[in-house]
Amino acid sequence: MTLRKRLFDIVLALVLAVLLAVPFALLCLVLLALEGRPLFYVAERMKAPHQPFALWKLRTMRPAGPGEAGVSGGDKANRISPLGRLLRKTRADEIPQLWNVLRGDMSFVGPRPPLRQYVERFPELYAQVLRSRPGITGLASLHIHRFEERILSACATPEETDAVYCRRSIPRKARLDLIYQRHAGLRMDMAVMAATACRVLRRG
Repeated sequence: MTLRKRLFDIVLALVLAVLLAVPFALLCLVLLALEGRPLFYVAERMKAPHQPFALWKLRTMRPAGPGEAGVSGGDKANRISPLGRLLRKTRADEIPQLWNVLRGDMSFVGPRPPLRQYVERFPELYAQVLRSRPGITGLASLHIHRFEERILSACATPEETDAVYCRRSIPRKARLDLIYQRHAGLRMDMAVMAATACRVLRRG
């Protein structure tokens, strides 16, 4: 990550943290009243092939039972609350990732941070992808998200979800992440963030 990109991330994260402080506090109160504790979902993700970090999100699902892990598919759909669906649709559940940006774990734009299990299963691929700092949004988030939601929602078991994700999602996302990597810069970042904001407003 260049110094220019890092400074841009820090300034923007601080500005957004100030602007969103009151709405986020109110959202947390609503979430607490309707869903109870815990408010946050904290999960291990990878920012480099051998560097994990704790990714923060607002909780949108009932707490996982024993042995539940991996990406979310149709097998986990019944765990998502109505408020959680709204948070996911508007991406408001990702507001806590401003903390990850300030810490330097993530950038605003980059590949979505993967689970350790997929980095270990596809080491050569993620050695390339994770040369870029993971991001809250990115080219793959813009162009693959709806496709991924559709194919994973049709999966009935964790095993099927994992197989479909590995076969159909990971290669597509990696191709777009590597395209971003080749053209990365503040102009590209601002274009991706603007496109993300427009999509969120349309969905909201």
